[in-house]
Amino acid sequence: MPSSVQSVADRAGVSVSTVSRALRGVPGIAESTRKRVQEAAEELGYVASLSASRLATGRTHTVAVVVPLLSKWFFAEVIAAAGRVLSRAGYDVLLTELSTPELRNAFFAAPRLQGRSDGALVLALQLTAEELAALEAQGQAVALVGSERAGASSVCVEDRAGGRAATRHLINLGHERIAFLGIQEAPGSTLGGVPPAERLLGYRDALADAGISPDPGLEFGVGNTVDAGSAAMATALTMAEPPTAVVAASDELAFGALATLRGAGLQVPGDFSVVGYDNHELAGSVGLTTMDHGVAEQGRLAAEALIATLDGAPAAVERLQPNLVVRGSTAPPRRLRAVSP
Repeated sequence: MPSSVQSVADRAGVSVSTVSRALRGVPGIAESTRKRVQEAAEELGYVASLSASRLATGRTHTVAVVVPLLSKWFFAEVIAAAGRVLSRAGYDVLLTELSTPELRNAFFAAPRLQGRSDGALVLALQLTAEELAALEAQGQAVALVGSERAGASSVCVEDRAGGRAATRHLINLGHERIAFLGIQEAPGSTLGGVPPAERLLGYRDALADAGISPDPGLEFGVGNTVDAGSAAMATALTMAEPPTAVVAASDELAFGALATLRGAGLQVPGDFSVVGYDNHELAGSVGLTTMDHGVAEQGRLAAEALIATLDGAPAAVERLQPNLVVRGSTAPPRRLRAVSP
């Protein structure tokens, strides 16, 4: 007759719930206890049954990760980092993409997660109070990335400070005509708009701090793609008084700007300076100066916060400070270098 979890608990001198947590690698179990349980299980030939564990605890040991778009690098990085944390804690991942308003409405209108997951990790979607309540009504603990809601754990970036730092870097180099390539999603997009808007406010703050009069013509709102960044940069270059530098609200936009500048025969940073935002995995390859806002760190912290909530901890808010990473795409404007000794 196969051994039962109770037999393992008796042999190890612990409770049944401790056996379950120890064998699933859940944090919070002393290493000596975990080892004693594992040895008892091996001696008795016990193999844990996932279905039995779910029946016994009422938990699915699954976390839903809800994302607006799977094809973007940012979301893939956050999901990968969160997935590693969840896996180590014994959780499976249920991935849900809400790429259209119709999918989003249908998801929150029905109990899609009830009985399928214990918690939901929601990326970038700016949940309404009703949407959050719908998740909680399904018994879901909730953690958010890129937004805040009372009652839910969240991980946010100080994006206004990031936009200010990126712009100040260019101002300190001597630039005054600085464009901003912002993210403006199409009407009905499920992508969250708060972080990009905060980066624009930071750009404006830096100009005001330096006494530089804002020029609305230097602010561009486009889709978050390389092609859109390229097109916006081309428009900026046709201005009567073109900028000498640009702050892009994402590295993808910055990549597009770089392509247009180099295609026009301009040297970066000799003729034009570019700052991105993300520290994309390709940013180093193209020498892009950018703002690093801890993309993987956001996923790790959010997953840890969700697990803590599932273990009974209160909701918590984590705030990350973005950091400037200086590479080879920024320099003083040519007019200043020309008069340097």
